[in-house]
Amino acid sequence: MRVLTKALAALTFATALAGTAHADGEVNIYSYRQPELIQPLLDAFTEKTGIETNVLFLDKGLVERIQAEGVNSPADVILTVDISRLTEAKEAGVTQPVDDPEINKDIPAQYRDPEGNWFGLTTRGRVVYASKERVPQNEITYEELADPKWKGKICTRDAPHSYNIGLFSSMIAHHGVEYTEKWLTGLKNNLNRKPDGSDRSQAKAIFSGECDIALGNTYYVGLMMTDEKEPEQKDWANAIKILFPNAKDRGTHVNISGVALAKNAPNKDNAIKLMEFLASPAAQKIYAEQVFEYPVAPGEEPSDIVKGFGPIKPDPLPLSEISGHRKEASELVDKVGYNDGPSQ
Repeated sequence: MRVLTKALAALTFATALAGTAHADGEVNIYSYRQPELIQPLLDAFTEKTGIETNVLFLDKGLVERIQAEGVNSPADVILTVDISRLTEAKEAGVTQPVDDPEINKDIPAQYRDPEGNWFGLTTRGRVVYASKERVPQNEITYEELADPKWKGKICTRDAPHSYNIGLFSSMIAHHGVEYTEKWLTGLKNNLNRKPDGSDRSQAKAIFSGECDIALGNTYYVGLMMTDEKEPEQKDWANAIKILFPNAKDRGTHVNISGVALAKNAPNKDNAIKLMEFLASPAAQKIYAEQVFEYPVAPGEEPSDIVKGFGPIKPDPLPLSEISGHRKEASELVDKVGYNDGPSQ
């Protein structure tokens, strides 16, 4: 009910402020991330600065909404997950560059848009969930997922999902299109079933014995481990171990939660203050602990639960370079018929 109330309140504010969005001492946030996940961070910002935050949560269509609102959009800051969505916002022309020394100091270059249109706050690994009971090995590579030894033992969510497109794009960045097509075909043929569900669903499939390994994001494990509303998810989490692919060579593919300054931000000064705050190591730590992710600031520690997953070695390839292969990755997914499931 609290989340619903906040969502309705946010919708009311967006409607009311359209065209008259400037307000002293406030900043307006359009967010793909659920309000309860970011509220502790925003509360800390208000306590520090006195600037009030207004949040409009959308699960889809954020960019299209800002485009439709045009110059009268009340959006100051775009808060989202996934490099694809940040790149989409930039390419749609709804962001503007920020060149701020405080932000540049706190955020490593590999997690910033070269032109300043977005930057990352936290990272999550795209890892392998493996059965504790049925998978004895503790090391793996992404390349190995196409090995026939895994035939009938892998589950994934649908391939066009941005989390998977990000990983497939990274494979293109490292190996090229031709190799990645063959690899995707091998991965597809190792699937137990047609791609389906969420990352949590893949953990459930391992728990039930349907699959031995699956692709998933690290943070979902933390969410499942602490889920009091659906405690059966704790069993799913306890059934798996996290394998960090390519830990001994290039490192594990990571994606980000990130932020961008809206093109027509009516409260630009306040928006930049918020962005500076979000980039600070202290704020990253709050955010990372809330969502079970890793701060991007060098030297900052994740939560104890995330530490329990084991050490992660992030792939150092800039996300802006990986994102440039999204179209090719999507085309390969269609070409190999990934979502049709394994060939008979």
